Amino acid sequence: MSTVKPATRAGDLVRHRVPGQAAEPRSPVVSLRGAAVRVGGRTLWSGVELEVGAGEFVAVLGPNGVGKSTLVKMLLGILPPAAGEVDVLGEAPGRAGHRIGYLPQRRSFDASLRIRGTDIVRLGLDGDRWGVPLPVPARFSARRRAARDRIAEVVELVGASTYAHRPIGECSGGEQQRLLIAQALVRGPELLLLDEPLDSLDLSHQGAVAALIGRICREAGVSVVMVAHDVNPILPWLDRVVYIAEGGAVAGRPQEVITTETLTRLYGVPVEVLRTGDGRLVVVGQPEAPARHTDRHVEGGGRELG
Repeated sequence: MSTVKPATRAGDLVRHRVPGQAAEPRSPVVSLRGAAVRVGGRTLWSGVELEVGAGEFVAVLGPNGVGKSTLVKMLLGILPPAAGEVDVLGEAPGRAGHRIGYLPQRRSFDASLRIRGTDIVRLGLDGDRWGVPLPVPARFSARRRAARDRIAEVVELVGASTYAHRPIGECSGGEQQRLLIAQALVRGPELLLLDEPLDSLDLSHQGAVAALIGRICREAGVSVVMVAHDVNPILPWLDRVVYIAEGGAVAGRPQEVITTETLTRLYGVPVEVLRTGDGRLVVVGQPEAPARHTDRHVEGGGRELG
């Protein structure tokens, strides 16, 4: 198995670490201090305090409509903070885009689409350039070989080598998601921003993709901020979580945030967090709309937490 080789500036981040273990002292990759965001004249959340260290895995949790994806857009520089200070890789949001890999909410590919998986990955390397590849002089062939090798490397990293040359429309949902993660990794980012990458995948593919992301974080030292609806598939890998409810948020280690006491205080109504026999977390309670969890995987009075 090969591991992703980030650019030289990130090369010293590579290390192995268990979830929850303190990162080596260094400047945070992401820092939010009293951050707030407004959309359409309405404050979605405020007072958010968060630091993401090198190689840490952080999940952004909460019900639909509270601004989880908006936090990612703020880190990308698409939306400005309404208050507080936000730094991303030591710069203002939007100024370090070449050092960030981004995977937006999952998009589906038409079954008839003939573009190969490797071509999808290549878009992460040169998709910002216009036109199609043209014959190049021999002196540029080394650059082309390096690009081809890099694509093969990240395809192998995500475990997609056996199907990467098939048309993307013929790949399963889990296979497509692995290729899209490879696309986000191909430039060797220091920070990976993922917006609900497990959404619409079945449970087996959720677990496999979650394990892949966790392995990339641990082995390649890439910091991950991931929006999630269900925390359970990624819980074993997490260093910390940001849980957003209407107007507010709380951040910390999973065992500190995902508790009956913390979520009751955050929502302002009784909420109970239960752990099932297989270790999954379920939240029980009826937060007022729009702070209501969509029931995607659990029937009855409990809902998967996230």
